[in-house]
Amino acid sequence: MEVQMRILLAGASGAIGRQVIPLLLDAGHSVTGMCRSDEGMAIISRLGGGARRCDALDAQQVRHLVEIVRPEAIICELTDLPAEMNPANLNKAYSANNKVRREGTLNLLEAARNFAVRRFVTQSAAFWYSPLPPGPKDESAPMYTNAPEPIGSSAEVMTEVEGAVTSCSELEGIALRYGSFYGPGTWFDRSGQIGRLLKRGMYPIFGKGEGVTSFIHVEDAAGATIAALDRGRAGEAYNAVDDEPARQADWLPVLADALGAPRPRSMPVAMVRLTLGRATTDLLTTGPGALNTKIKTELGWQPKYSSWREGFRSL
Repeated sequence: MEVQMRILLAGASGAIGRQVIPLLLDAGHSVTGMCRSDEGMAIISRLGGGARRCDALDAQQVRHLVEIVRPEAIICELTDLPAEMNPANLNKAYSANNKVRREGTLNLLEAARNFAVRRFVTQSAAFWYSPLPPGPKDESAPMYTNAPEPIGSSAEVMTEVEGAVTSCSELEGIALRYGSFYGPGTWFDRSGQIGRLLKRGMYPIFGKGEGVTSFIHVEDAAGATIAALDRGRAGEAYNAVDDEPARQADWLPVLADALGAPRPRSMPVAMVRLTLGRATTDLLTTGPGALNTKIKTELGWQPKYSSWREGFRSL
């Protein structure tokens, strides 16, 4: 098969990267996966990609890798969130994630500019929209940069990174605002943190469960990534979410049932705040959700799981 494009995939061994590599290879692209661990190198190789070790925070290493690979496109899926989120260590966890998202992405972007990379697709988030006014948000809505910390600064970092990529005149920069991931390798999987807490009856509905979440299965997130790579318009952001923004009171019992967990009970918001802290509680009780009209209309993308209702059953 003739090679279509040389692709450098940063964060290639993560939950999304593992889904993206096979799709890129099936489309005839040459894929170099960038990671920083032996485990990640093995995962990329097993999936058929070329594995390269590189620390995204080291600008010189990143520049050298881009110079060697000479990709025509870069897909950036860099994150640094732990498999287990401890409410007592949120500031530390979000700080590490902010660092790799800001410095790592900007290092890749600078190298891309220096070596004439044509296209750059970067990960962003559809779960940090401002909750006011109420209702699911399209891409024109502002991010929740004035949220309680550490959410506010994380939304600021995402806004900064998005702006740098989509405003770069030297390449075609696109931002994909993914919804909350579920599926293999995520917190919502059977073996993930939320899945395990649910099975132990330790993940409640927060108050009346009014907070809204927009989900996306990791397989659909990978498909949206390919659509953005192939057909996304330079300078644009796209919400990659399913068709049904959902209140926690609606989706959590369905997830519990799919995982064979007991039906979750409600916990007063004040008690949730004592356990999870103000920032996480605020995010999960006021989230507005997001709309996918733009990505479906402009890119012709359709999720395999149009709703979390079907997707959760696949777990």
